Amino acid sequence: MSYPSLFAPLDLGFTTLKNRVLMGSMHTGLEEYPDGAERLAAFYAERARHGVALIVSGGIAPDLTGVGMEGGAMLNDASQIPHHRTITEAVHQEGGKIALQILHTGRYSYQPHLVAPSALQAPINRFVPHELSHEEILQLIDQFRPLRATGAGGRIRWRRGDGFRRVFDQRISDPAHQPA
Repeated sequence: MSYPSLFAPLDLGFTTLKNRVLMGSMHTGLEEYPDGAERLAAFYAERARHGVALIVSGGIAPDLTGVGMEGGAMLNDASQIPHHRTITEAVHQEGGKIALQILHTGRYSYQPHLVAPSALQAPINRFVPHELSHEEILQLIDQFRPLRATGAGGRIRWRRGDGFRRVFDQRISDPAHQPA
């Protein structure tokens, strides 16, 4: 079998990938270690070194309510940018590009501070989420602003976790739901 386009550059308009090899998002568990940035930098740099053009990171929460578990990875203030920049710089040094997957786990979060559009408990979770008010939903949407991740030198992949997809899609795509 021949795949002539696989190793050809791909112009995305805002950037060009050296080929069409993509590493999809996965949670490695390294994010939660005290030296997680260094471990992830080495892990992702190794993939870029061996030809992966675009790497999508594991999910990073925009705030405490969205982490997958207590101690989960977040990017919610400027003090965390150097942590993420360590990773993006390592990938860039090896000729790759990286996109940060921002996600909110909603009612599937395994920690007691979870929130969701309703207080409906996930069938696989022992915690019942706090039901968000309209104002809290707007505040949570605001947490997803991509400026922080771009400040860390990468791109964004926004994963709207189960239970939040409809809330975000409705509020973001319909101008009537935008704050004044």
